[in-house]
Amino acid sequence: MNSFDRRTFLALSSALVLDGASAQDHVPKPLRPPRPDMRLPTSWTKAAKIPLWPTEPPNAASFRQQPDPPDAAPIFLHNVLKPDLHVFRPSHPDGRALLVIPGGAYRFVSVANEGAAVAARLCPKGITIFALTYRLPGEGWVNRADVPLQDAQRAMRLIRFHAKSYGIAPDTVSVLGFSAGGHLAATLATQHAEQTYTAVDDVDHVSPRPFAAGLIYPVVTMVSRWTHEMSRTLLLGPNATEAEVQRRSAELHVDSATPPAFAVHAMDDPAVPVENTLNFVAAMRAAKRPIEAHLLQEGGHAFGVGWPNTPSALWPDLFNLWLNRLI
Repeated sequence: MNSFDRRTFLALSSALVLDGASAQDHVPKPLRPPRPDMRLPTSWTKAAKIPLWPTEPPNAASFRQQPDPPDAAPIFLHNVLKPDLHVFRPSHPDGRALLVIPGGAYRFVSVANEGAAVAARLCPKGITIFALTYRLPGEGWVNRADVPLQDAQRAMRLIRFHAKSYGIAPDTVSVLGFSAGGHLAATLATQHAEQTYTAVDDVDHVSPRPFAAGLIYPVVTMVSRWTHEMSRTLLLGPNATEAEVQRRSAELHVDSATPPAFAVHAMDDPAVPVENTLNFVAAMRAAKRPIEAHLLQEGGHAFGVGWPNTPSALWPDLFNLWLNRLI
């Protein structure tokens, strides 16, 4: 994927062509960020790793390794058989911790701009970061729509189970997800109590409910009108029933147990319509749950921690302030 970056890839996959005209004919061109480095960051390769599962993950026998796309970039992880957490510890921890879930359309896990870069921005604020590499539902897994949630539930439980050794407060462990990882974070926030696998050890008796949820340009819904089609197809399969669509549309599962949420979305996002965030905000308000949302005039998709000298670069500071208020 050296010839174009992830923003281009997701924009092309979202089928936003109208009457043969490009979506860029209808919205102002955003400022372009520097071309991303496609090499794995040193901070990522050197980070301590925690395996999610003590042996093999659920239904490991169903995994089928997929061929890497031509020119696949190292920062986009495929063929995840053994999911794990990469741990980034601050110099001066303040007891807060985040389960960070990178995106990638459920086709890959984008670990640079939505993993290592997030840790670089938030660790100096005292937050311990646990970045998740999760199994991808289109890689042969049985019960494909449950596979990412199994890993997210297990990750949240594992972080809490080992909280003391990391000097973090177990009750305030939160989740922060991007794009398809935002869908997984929203699903964890709204369907944390769903039993998706059989307990394997004492870790699985810990609550997977996040204290709070951050959703950055998230896929929220699986409803065709607003979803990101590749994310939907890879999560649910090509012939999803209406019941399967509703089951994994997070906005339909907001209730009194949904944790407070923070959302950021660009109005000109060419891949994931801003209605994903708007509809989630409406659902949270209807359920009388705390929600803060920031809508950017421009930013496109997959801007990670933001483009320098634009409003998109401010969201990590806003999120930090918001999270501190909750705690």
